[in-house]
Amino acid sequence: MTTVITSVSALEILDSRGNPTVRVFVETDSGTRVSASVPSGASTGENEAIELRDKDNSRYNGKGVLDAVNNVNRIIAPAITGQPVSEQVHIDRIMKKLDGTENKSNLGANAILGVSMAVARAGAESAGLPLYRYLGGNTARRIPVPAMNIINGGEHADNNVDFQEFMAVPIGAPSFREGLRSIAETFHRLKTLLKNRNLATGVGDEGGFAPDLENNEAAMDIIMEAIEQAGYKPGKDISISLDSAASSFSPDLTSKYELKWSGEGKMNSDEMISLCRDWIKKYPIVSWEDPLAENDWNGFRKLTEKVGQSIDIVGDDIFVTNTKYIAKGIKEKTANSVLIKLNQIGTVTEAIDAVQMCREAGWRYFISHRSGETEDTFLADFAVAMGGGQLKTGSASRSERIAKYNRLLEIEMELGAMRCIIGRK
Repeated sequence: MTTVITSVSALEILDSRGNPTVRVFVETDSGTRVSASVPSGASTGENEAIELRDKDNSRYNGKGVLDAVNNVNRIIAPAITGQPVSEQVHIDRIMKKLDGTENKSNLGANAILGVSMAVARAGAESAGLPLYRYLGGNTARRIPVPAMNIINGGEHADNNVDFQEFMAVPIGAPSFREGLRSIAETFHRLKTLLKNRNLATGVGDEGGFAPDLENNEAAMDIIMEAIEQAGYKPGKDISISLDSAASSFSPDLTSKYELKWSGEGKMNSDEMISLCRDWIKKYPIVSWEDPLAENDWNGFRKLTEKVGQSIDIVGDDIFVTNTKYIAKGIKEKTANSVLIKLNQIGTVTEAIDAVQMCREAGWRYFISHRSGETEDTFLADFAVAMGGGQLKTGSASRSERIAKYNRLLEIEMELGAMRCIIGRK
């Protein structure tokens, strides 16, 4: 018997930064009632799907989402009520058609994604399957390697570090829980080092420490020290992933860079590439996200040509989880990996399409949270369903980040008898 949607409704809630976001509830005729909450980014690509904000300065400094909530309640709900809950692709297409824009600026990507995620979760519940198995099939069993954000900078912190994320990545761990333990121990060791040097141990948006440092490279040096003091070998047990979020310090988003906070000064694209190559030689870096600005396609291509055989060059703002831009990147050999963010594109179906395009091209794809998160654990199941090799979901602090790690621990336990796999493909 087909299970159909009987009710869809939305609510304005708060995300981890205390800003409004959308929570959607879906009910079915089988008695299932689920919800899904939508994240929000701080450093966003100019081609991302648009999250709808009210711009009413009398509420939440203009960041309210009542318009998006109303679009769910008054426009989307009537259009999909009565639809089979298992028809994810069809339902996502209905919402795209209702919106009628390329970037979902009419109804809002936050409204559309909230419904899309809730429908997926309701479909899984109705099928009696965990979400990762519902979306990924019976063979979904790859637990991603966690890339734990341990130092925040850029748009995610009020410090003088230009680069946005410095992440510890376990290498060759026998299980997810052991890999998680090693980087959590490194995180705590880093806190001790910072305290001993009278540096701030407050955290940024994603839970990493946010000290003022002498320069960007000082962040790398203290992380290396923390890894060693935690009892691990850099490059053997734990390596480093970076997210420069270079668009945030590029005035033209194309070829000019100003590392003004930490004193490295103004650079052009070739000089940024040179900095990246020097760091890659000096430190155990396994992936580098957005090392250049979102319109610096030529710089991305040059860097990938030079170092793409040894590390993952990951496009985030340049690709925005959009198959249009990913296809261009594949054709022009702009990078070799893509960051997948559900709210960058706005539906579960389109995020899966982006993953499939990467698979077909032999590119890696990394699943990622946003800096404004909720306690929703959809992302953890989605990462396992997609079989991606790496997951970014924040630090070993802040409950909205820990919730995802804890869900992956549950999934690993569930998959124990199936010999789940941890690691990058």
